[in-house]
Amino acid sequence: MKVLVVDDESPARQRLIRMLSEISGSYELAGEAADGIEAVEHCRSKPVDVVLLDVQMPGMNGLEAAKEITQIQPPPAVILVTAYEQYALAAFEHRVEDYLVKPVRRERLQEALERVRVPTRPQRTTLSSKEDLYPGRRHFLSAHYRGGLQTVPIENIIYFQAEHKYVTVRHTGGEILVDESLKSLEDEFPDLFVRIHRNALVAKSRLSGLSKAPDGGVEVHLRECPEHLPVSRRHLADIRRWLRNGVD
Repeated sequence: MKVLVVDDESPARQRLIRMLSEISGSYELAGEAADGIEAVEHCRSKPVDVVLLDVQMPGMNGLEAAKEITQIQPPPAVILVTAYEQYALAAFEHRVEDYLVKPVRRERLQEALERVRVPTRPQRTTLSSKEDLYPGRRHFLSAHYRGGLQTVPIENIIYFQAEHKYVTVRHTGGEILVDESLKSLEDEFPDLFVRIHRNALVAKSRLSGLSKAPDGGVEVHLRECPEHLPVSRRHLADIRRWLRNGVD
């Protein structure tokens, strides 16, 4: 993978470059950039698979650069590098796939790079062509989980369920909590998820059937999920239509 290192401080860039040369794996330095504008121009003019992107830089900062870089087709994977962890979750609004907190440890850098090895550049081209109708949306959701950061591919998500001020993301490997609203998720992925209740969205591809609940209501059955979720009367006709015809 071709890796672009972006930081306005030369010692910080050189430290990342040195660690990059020390870790195992097929990684190649694509170049260096000292600010966000230079990073965006580099990604637009030369092949880059991964960008190690500092946040606090003069001119165009890392978050602004990430927004531009992830619009490039095919988009490089962006790994944020910051001394301030509070930037991390905000960065995922710009489709950043991971973040590293300074001082970066070699083991953590390798972990982040291994995480973005898939999809490959040709696979990202295919993904990008599929999302032309909804440009700019994420391929992953990320959140703090058990002291670390867990990234869940959108295609692995079974349902979203609102609980208090958080949303539980149930996926094929377990669950995480995200600080987002159901409405924002529904607007971002209208072709992938359908609302079954005021507090729940389910993946359309996971819908498998309906049954009567013990309380007399209706529950939805989901593939790869033992739980049955209640369907409100307001949304029942839409779910039946989808199960019958595969259309909204």
